[in-house]
Formats: sequence, structure tokens, C-alpha cells
Amino acid sequence: MIRKAVPEDVVIIEQIYNEILEKEEKTISYTNWQKGLYPTIKTAQNALEAGTLFVGEEEDKTLYGCVVLNHIQPKEYKNISWNIDHVNENEVLVIHTLCIRPLNAGQGRGNEFVAFAEKHGNEIGCKVIRLDTYEKNTPAARLYGKLGIHM
Repeated sequence: MIRKAVPEDVVIIEQIYNEILEKEEKTISYTNWQKGLYPTIKTAQNALEAGTLFVGEEEDKTLYGCVVLNHIQPKEYKNISWNIDHVNENEVLVIHTLCIRPLNAGQGRGNEFVAFAEKHGNEIGCKVIRLDTYEKNTPAARLYGKLGIHM
């Protein structure tokens, strides 16, 4: 189940961020994130306060991932020729910091978050979903590619 985050989730979200960063330290860094810089507990706290932080929760209440969904587009987006570019900023939903706990990777959880983002975007009147992801993030590229989304 994916739901809006609550204050008690923030510490666990930080753990998820750190689990991903620790795995990348031991293997390959796909995210271009840096421990202590981004993402941090402050990243999660700010999104919680803005009402844009969502978590994936197992039946036993264990969190398996999180995502920030908002209208904030990185400045680089202005230089991109979008297929759909005649939309107001509030009609664009941006997927930021989509994280799946390494233990839960490969279980379709990323697909669940993207489906949730599409549903949420429709509910709040968005016409477009854009992705905020590092261009060399091959796991994200595979996920979005399988879903027919181009980075």
C-alpha cells in the first residue's frame, strides 16, 4: 500500500536513503547522491511538511520505499524539448527521490510507485508527469523504459 507519509516515517525514510547509499558505496553508484548531502532526513522532513512525501508500506507496516511527488521542476527542464510543453506548472507532476529499499528491489515496487504517481497526478489535475533522475541511473532507466516512459 502507498500512503501519505506521517512524522513517524521520517526516521525510517532516512534509513532507506542510507541503505541505498551504503549499497552504492559497496557496488556502483547509479543515483549520483551523496551521503550527508542528498537525500537526508531534512529532505524527507521538508517533503513531509509540504505534504508531498509518500511511502510504500507492507501489510506488517514495514516501509519498503518512498517518493516525493510535487510540481517542482529542476532548472535544467527549461532546456528540454518536451513532447507536451504547453502546460502550467501546476499541471506537471514531478517524481523525485523514488527509493526502494535494497532488500525489496526487483519486486515490482517501483512500478507500484509510478502507477500511484499517475493516479495521484490525475486526482490533482496534472496533465504531465516528469521524472527527476540522474541520466546515468540505469536501474531507473530500465524501470521507466519497461513502463513506456522515456527519460
